[in-house]
Amino acid sequence: MRAAADRLPLWFNERARMRHFAVIGSGPAGFYTAEALAKAYGEGATIDILDRLPVPYGLIRFGVAPDHQSIKAVAKRYEKVALEPNVRFIGNVHLGADVSVEELLHYYDAVVLATGAPNDRRLGIPGDDLPGVIGSAAFVGWYNGHPDFADLHPPLDVASAAVIGNGNVALDVARILSKTPVEFAGSDIVAHAHDALANSSVRTIAILGRRGPHQIAMTPKELGELSHLGAASPVVDGADLPPPEADSALEPGQRKSVGHLRSFAASPADPAKPKRIVFDFFAKPLAIEGAGRAERVVVERTVLAEDGSARGTGETYAVEAGLVVSCIGYAAPPIPGVPYDNKLGLYPNGNGRVADRLYAVGWAGRGPTGTIGTNRPDGQGVAEQITALFPPGGEATGRDGPAGLDRLLAARGCDPVRFADWQKIEAAEIAAARAGAPREKLVRVEELLRARGH
Repeated sequence: MRAAADRLPLWFNERARMRHFAVIGSGPAGFYTAEALAKAYGEGATIDILDRLPVPYGLIRFGVAPDHQSIKAVAKRYEKVALEPNVRFIGNVHLGADVSVEELLHYYDAVVLATGAPNDRRLGIPGDDLPGVIGSAAFVGWYNGHPDFADLHPPLDVASAAVIGNGNVALDVARILSKTPVEFAGSDIVAHAHDALANSSVRTIAILGRRGPHQIAMTPKELGELSHLGAASPVVDGADLPPPEADSALEPGQRKSVGHLRSFAASPADPAKPKRIVFDFFAKPLAIEGAGRAERVVVERTVLAEDGSARGTGETYAVEAGLVVSCIGYAAPPIPGVPYDNKLGLYPNGNGRVADRLYAVGWAGRGPTGTIGTNRPDGQGVAEQITALFPPGGEATGRDGPAGLDRLLAARGCDPVRFADWQKIEAAEIAAARAGAPREKLVRVEELLRARGH
């Protein structure tokens, strides 16, 4: 594997036609943007991809479920981008603390915010701050080895858990809670989560959704996986399902997903399997209660209004849950000096343009929707806007680009991680993998920095 160059390319000082671009965030949106810019400009531009963590790939490393290795394979494409001679990965650099957006706009012709949406949205109900209530970004980060959540310690000494939400993240959480150690073979779930889940007491996982089966945001593949769990059975109340003929109005993928739910409803739970994943539709959480920690979720039964929204009926009941994982959405982090929509949790923009020479792509610009591949046209669209503003081969603006950033980071005592350093970290993780696993992730920043060897 060719090491990425830590030095600037020889042609860097050819200032007459050189453009300089910075991409903040090294997840899918960031890499697709860098890929599009590299293709448009060739050696006529430098592209720096900055990340606050010492490792690249963002959502691929920390968001995609560890037992979905085929999805994580897209990182190979991003690696090719990072190894382009005019592209640099610069990790362990904190936007706001180490460098500001204003400073980046001084050094670079354009800055692209590809931060993703790493912050959990609060439930906003009484008791959502009780111990045992965890956002999905934190819980998923815990089992995926995100340094921010290495010390989370979710309560797995309880018999019942509730997962709030009706999307694929809720399915991931329920599936991970339900799996046996042998079912994690071949995954890159981190050791602390693997061991904790192996000793989990959770036997019932309720998936709570305000609306009904026709309104789920769960894809067929993820739902189908629940049929093959070794120790858990999915449970659906047939009374929650609309008449079968109503499925004809659904899109094909949605119709297939509802078909899985109908199959679950028609199949009795396997008595040989000790765990249950219970789909509780038309259930709106009102409060979380407990004596010093989460013990139950109080929900209100709902019905669908004419506009498709959920309307409360006044009927309430309790769902026992010593662990509550909220999977109701994410928000991008506010950045000083950058416009921010508090309600939507993103940087308001017009087709990606936030302000003069400042852009947003992926979840940072459109909110947490779509698949990993949805970020590719986002990146291409912003790259097209940038090339229209700065035509390849045109006169340069005279900005210092990477040279200016490097001087600034050195003056502030920053310790940036280059892609060649990441390759050493990756080699150390691969070498430490348990039998059958692709790697054993290092989960603390200091461990990651030590693994690069300098």
